[in-house]
Amino acid sequence: MDMKSSIHPQDYRPVVFSDEVAGFSFLTQSTAQTNDTVKWEDGNEYPLVKVHISSASHPFFTGEEKIIDTEGRVDRFKARFAKAEERKQALANKAKKANATSARKADK
Repeated sequence: MDMKSSIHPQDYRPVVFSDEVAGFSFLTQSTAQTNDTVKWEDGNEYPLVKVHISSASHPFFTGEEKIIDTEGRVDRFKARFAKAEERKQALANKAKKANATSARKADK
């Protein structure tokens, strides 16, 4: 069986990946395309790829639970949860009043 030579990228080169929020960068081989460059610890300049999450900031690797809320999802969930609690409380109060009324009628 022959491997197709035209399907594998040929432009591997050293690239720096940087998680600026965590202050973490590493140099590796990649085909990732970028127009940014950075001067690395060895004095050479390399292409720079900025990443939002890396092993230095991802909760799986750090053991911390960070909530990344870019669209207000957590706030919407908390609001829905608060409304559900209010409805639950209102139903419980209504049931108490109904039980109290029926108990008074039974006493008469």
